[in-house]
Amino acid sequence: MKSFILFLAFTTISLLSFAQKGKVEGKVTDSKTGQPLTGVSVIVKSTGKGVATDVEGRFTLNVEGAKKVSLVFSFNGVTQQIDEVEIIDGKVTTQNLSLTQREKTEDAVIVRTPSTARRETAASLITFQKNTNTVASVISAESIKRSPDRNTGEILKRTPGTSIQEGKFIIVRGLADRYNQAMLNGILLTSTEPDRKTFSFDLIPSQIIDNIIINKAFVPELPGEFAGGLIQVNTKDIPAKNFFNIQLGTGFNTQTTGKSFYRDAQGGKLDWLGVDDGTRALPDLYTTKSNFDTLSRSAKTAIGKALRNSWSPEKFTAPVNGAFQLNGGFVGKLFGKKIGGAVGINYNRNYRFQDLMNTKNVANGSTFSKETSYEDDKYLQETVVGGIASLSLQLNNLNKVSVKALVNVNNANAITNRLGYDSSRPRPLQKGTEFTFKQNTFFTTQINGEHGITKDVKFKWYGAFNILDGYVPDQRRLLYERETVNNNYEAVIANSLSQQSGSRVYQSLSDYIYTGGGDVSYNFNAFGSKQTVKAGYMFQIKDRIYDAQLFANYLPTDNATLRLLSPDKIFAPENFGNGFENKFAFDAIKNRNFRYIANTILNAGFVQFDNAITKSLRVVWGLRIEDYDQLIGSVKKFDSRHTYSRVRDYLPGVNFTYKLNSKTNIRLTGSQTVIRPELRELSALNLYDFELNASVQGQPTLKRTKIFNTDLRYELYPRAGEVFSVGVFYKNFKDPIEQIFNEGAGGASTFNFRNPKSAYAYGVELELRKKLDAIDAFKNFTFQSNVSFIKSKVSDDQLKVNRPLQGQSDYVINAGLLYDIEKIGLNVTTLFNIIGKRIYVVGDNSAAAGTPDVWEAPRPLLDMQIAKKIIKSKGELRLSASDILNQKQIFYQNNTTNGSFGLDKKVDAYRFTRVNGTTFSLTFNYTL
Repeated sequence: MKSFILFLAFTTISLLSFAQKGKVEGKVTDSKTGQPLTGVSVIVKSTGKGVATDVEGRFTLNVEGAKKVSLVFSFNGVTQQIDEVEIIDGKVTTQNLSLTQREKTEDAVIVRTPSTARRETAASLITFQKNTNTVASVISAESIKRSPDRNTGEILKRTPGTSIQEGKFIIVRGLADRYNQAMLNGILLTSTEPDRKTFSFDLIPSQIIDNIIINKAFVPELPGEFAGGLIQVNTKDIPAKNFFNIQLGTGFNTQTTGKSFYRDAQGGKLDWLGVDDGTRALPDLYTTKSNFDTLSRSAKTAIGKALRNSWSPEKFTAPVNGAFQLNGGFVGKLFGKKIGGAVGINYNRNYRFQDLMNTKNVANGSTFSKETSYEDDKYLQETVVGGIASLSLQLNNLNKVSVKALVNVNNANAITNRLGYDSSRPRPLQKGTEFTFKQNTFFTTQINGEHGITKDVKFKWYGAFNILDGYVPDQRRLLYERETVNNNYEAVIANSLSQQSGSRVYQSLSDYIYTGGGDVSYNFNAFGSKQTVKAGYMFQIKDRIYDAQLFANYLPTDNATLRLLSPDKIFAPENFGNGFENKFAFDAIKNRNFRYIANTILNAGFVQFDNAITKSLRVVWGLRIEDYDQLIGSVKKFDSRHTYSRVRDYLPGVNFTYKLNSKTNIRLTGSQTVIRPELRELSALNLYDFELNASVQGQPTLKRTKIFNTDLRYELYPRAGEVFSVGVFYKNFKDPIEQIFNEGAGGASTFNFRNPKSAYAYGVELELRKKLDAIDAFKNFTFQSNVSFIKSKVSDDQLKVNRPLQGQSDYVINAGLLYDIEKIGLNVTTLFNIIGKRIYVVGDNSAAAGTPDVWEAPRPLLDMQIAKKIIKSKGELRLSASDILNQKQIFYQNNTTNGSFGLDKKVDAYRFTRVNGTTFSLTFNYTL
C-alpha cells in the first residue's frame, strides 16, 4: 500500500513539469435543447489560436501567462464573444456557454457578454437544469465541496423534495427508497442491499463526484423503473491539466471520542481496512452444508468447539476519526491523440456510538403499555476504503473512448450491548450482546464511446461489469436473563437451536451484473427549427447467489452451572462435550429457504423525438419497451422456492417545455413507469434482526407496481447561478409494494411485504437560489432553499388500509446560507434540513390484535463548514460540524388516526429512539 502511494506520487509529480501556464476549459451546449454542440470554434481573440469542441461539446485552450482574454465562439453562422475571461498562472478557468443557434437564412449574429466564469460548476449546472429535456435538479462539485457531507447519501438530502433514511437510502418526493433508481456515469445500477430494494449511496465517496443529476420526470431514453427520482452520479473525467492532490482529515464525535468504546476482542489483522482476514471464517473442519448435515453429533460439536471463543467485547477508549485521500491525474498525447486519466484512493475510519431504544407497546384501548423495552448501546467502527481510475482517449473531435473503474469496501464493525426486559418471558429482565462485521465490496468497470458519424449523427455505446459482494462472517448473539431466586443472570441456552442466543450466523451475497447498450441520434431541420430523433437499446443480466449458514450452541441436557458462566468463559473449549452429556453441543439451524439463487434479464428499447414545434415550444416524447425475465429461488420447477415470471411493459413519456423568454420555462410532463419487486422481497428467506427484535420474511406472490406520473413546473433563471422554481406533481399507483410489521411475542415479530390495491401522491415544490448582492452589506452572501409539501394515501378495502404511503414525509425543508470572499479564499456554509413525520414501519392493522403504524417524528439538522485557502491558494483548511443540534431521533406508535405526534407518551408511545451526537472534523487539502 505504501509503495503504491509513493509510486503514484512520484509518477504524478513527474508529469507536472509539462503543465501549461494557464488554461480555459468548458462545455458548449444548445440554448434550446441543452444538448452538447460538436465542432464549435473557440478562439482566443488576441492570438487567433483556437480549438473546436469535441463530441461532448467540450474544449480546452492553453493560454500563456496570467491575463484577461476574450473568447470568440462560432457555430452555424452565430458568433458569441465572451470578454474579460481571467487567466491565472498554473490554474484552470472554467467557461461554459449556452449558445443560441439560428436558421441558415439569417445573417450572422455577434453577441458580446462579460465573463461570468468562476472556477466552479454551480452556475453551469443550473444552466443544464434550465435546458434539460425533463424536470430535474442538479448538485454541483462546488456544492459537494462546500458541505460537510462525506458520501453521496448525505449530499442527496440537500436537493428539493429529497431526504435520506438511515444515512444512505434516498427518499424523493416523499416516496420510499424502493421507488428510486441509480445510475453511475450513465449506466444503470441495481440494489446494493440484501434485505431491501435500494441503492446504498454511501458507497460512493463525495470526493470523486463531478456532479449529480436527479431526474424527477421520465423520458424514454431513461430507465423506466422509477417513480420518485432517477439519480445520475457522474464521477470526474479527464483533467484539464496534470495535478497531484493530497487530503488529510481528522475529527471527533461529542458522544464517542475519548469515551469508553467496545470492539471484538479477537478481531483480524485487516480490520483496519474493513476486510476480514479469515479470523471470523468457519474452521477447515467445515466443508459444505450437505456434508455437515451428515456428520455425527460429536463431529458437529467438534467444529463448534474449534471456533474462536470471542463472546465478550474488549473495552478501550475511542480515538479520533481519520481520513486520507490521494489523487493524481495527467493529460497528454499518445500517437498524436489526446489522452488523459486520473487515479485516486481514499480511506476513512470513523467511530460512532448510538444510544438506541427498542420498545414493544401493547394497545390498551386509548393507551399503551410496555411489553418489552430494550436499551441498546451500539458501538460502530465504520471503515471505507476505495479507489478510482479512469482513462480516456480522444481520437479526434468526433470520437472518444473512456474506461473507468471504481472499487469501494464499506465496512461496519459493530458491538451492541443490550439491557432491558421482556414481560412475555417468565424471567423478564435481560441483557445481551451482538457482534456484527458487515463487509460490502462494490466494484464496477465501465467502458463507453461517443462517436460523431457525421455532423448530425451521433452514436454512443457502453458496457459495464459490476460486482457486489456482501459478507457477514460469524455474527454472534448471546442473551442472558435474570433468575428470580438468587438474581443471577443465566444464559438463554436451551435444548433447541435459536437465532436469538448462542447463535453464529454467516451470510454471503454475490451479485454479478452485466450491462450493455447504445443509442443513435440524428439531428435535422424541419418547420424552421432543429429536430432530433434518438433510438437505443439496453440489456442487463443479473445473477445472484445468496447463502446464510446459521449455527447455534445448545444444551442437549440442561446444565445450570454452565449457563451461569460469564460471556468470556461460557463457550470455552472445555465446556463442549461429545454432543450427548450435559455440556454444550453445536448444530446447524436447517431451512432450505436460507439459500436462494436469482437471475434477471432486462431487455429495453426506446425511440424518442425532440421536436422544436415553434421557437418557444419544445416537445420531447416517445416510447420505451422493457421486457423483464425473472427467476427466483431455484431453477427446478418442482422446488417450492421456484418463482418465475416474464412481463413486458410499454412506457410512454411526453415532456412539454414552453419558453416564455430566455430566462423562463414552463414544463408539463406525463408518463407511465413501473417498479418491480426486489429479489429479496420475492424470496422465501426469513432471518432474525437483533436490533429490530424481529425477522424479515419475503413474499413470492408480490406484483409489480405501475405508476402514472404528471408534473407542472414554472422555472425562472434571473442570472448565472440563480434559480427560482415552483411546481406541482401527481402520481397514481396500482399495486404499490410496502413492508408490513406483524408483532409477536418474545422476538417472534416479522416484517413481510404485500401489495395494497392502490395509492396516490401529490405535492408542491419550491426552489430558490439567490445572490444577496443587491444590498452592499450582503454582497458576498448567497441564499439557497427548497421546500416540498406532499400528501399521499394508500387505499385497500379488503386490508382496511387508509393512510399515507410508507416512508412519505408531509414536508421537506432544506435551507442554506453561503458566504464568499473570493479574494482571500474564505467561504462559510450553513445548511439546515428537516423532514415531516413519516411512516417508518407499517403496522398490520388488519390483524385481530392490531399493530399500530410506527412513525418517525421530525428532527432538525444543522450543519456548518468554514473553508480558507492557504499557502498561496494551493492549500485549504476546512472545519466542519455535522448535526450541531443533536436532536433525538424518535420513532413512535401512533394511537390516533392522523399520525400527529402527541406529547403524552401514554397515547403516542416511543417504539425506537436514536441519538448520534455532533461530529466535528478538520481537513487539510493541498494541490500541486
